[in-house]
Amino acid sequence: MERLTKRVTMSNSKIKFDDGEAYERMMGVWSRYVGEKFLDWLSLPSGKCWADIGCGNGAFSEQILKVCDPISVRGIDPSVAQIDFAKSRPGAKKAIFEIGDAMALPFEDEKFDVVTMALALFFVPDPVQGVAEMKRVVRRDGVVAAYMWDMLGGGAPMEPIHAALRLKKISYPLPPSAEASRVDDMRELWRNAGFRSIESKVITVEREFNDFDDFWDTTTCSPAITSVLQGLDVTALNEVKDATREFLAIKSGELVVCTGTANCIKGVFH
Repeated sequence: MERLTKRVTMSNSKIKFDDGEAYERMMGVWSRYVGEKFLDWLSLPSGKCWADIGCGNGAFSEQILKVCDPISVRGIDPSVAQIDFAKSRPGAKKAIFEIGDAMALPFEDEKFDVVTMALALFFVPDPVQGVAEMKRVVRRDGVVAAYMWDMLGGGAPMEPIHAALRLKKISYPLPPSAEASRVDDMRELWRNAGFRSIESKVITVEREFNDFDDFWDTTTCSPAITSVLQGLDVTALNEVKDATREFLAIKSGELVVCTGTANCIKGVFH
């Protein structure tokens, strides 16, 4: 599959997640796959106070509760629908979810031992401010960590469809701060914020789909892709689907194995 080596010009459409259930089907599963490896990499002791910034529908918050034995988990997200879905998760009943802005966190200084952002920093309009806010609310010797799909390196789970759209010269939206998903950019953000003991890691995961239709129907739940496909006529849409099949290199009825690559960062506030 072709890889993105430079930024392409995309449309200015906003990417907004307002359906917690659709997000769960499309991205929640991916989030758990990466989150499992991410939490293993963090390897933090139990009994910590966690914040999950940009928690979405609570998929990662639920993992923190399951794996890390925290004292508490606070999750914030700007979407009412996502927060409502997060509150309905049986495995996340011990977490507190609320509406909030990543660039103006509703928490006092030095409140948490661990502050995380899972698949969210590239949606923050000003990543520098987002990282500064995470630093503000973490305690001394606390950890601030994040992971993001390698959007500009072709690591997003919807990359086969993105590649087909690029082939057909059809523009599509990227997160507003897609550059922040590069490893070097992440390390610079953490370094400039004053963190120490900075480490980065690349995590690749696989997800199986029953067939192409399962992959297509699931992946096109993304509002970014939906906004593009809805504007295509039948001929153009079929051409994009055919090109996607070619990038996946599968035959009709075959199992689809798709990969996603996430860049991860962590640092300590001294």
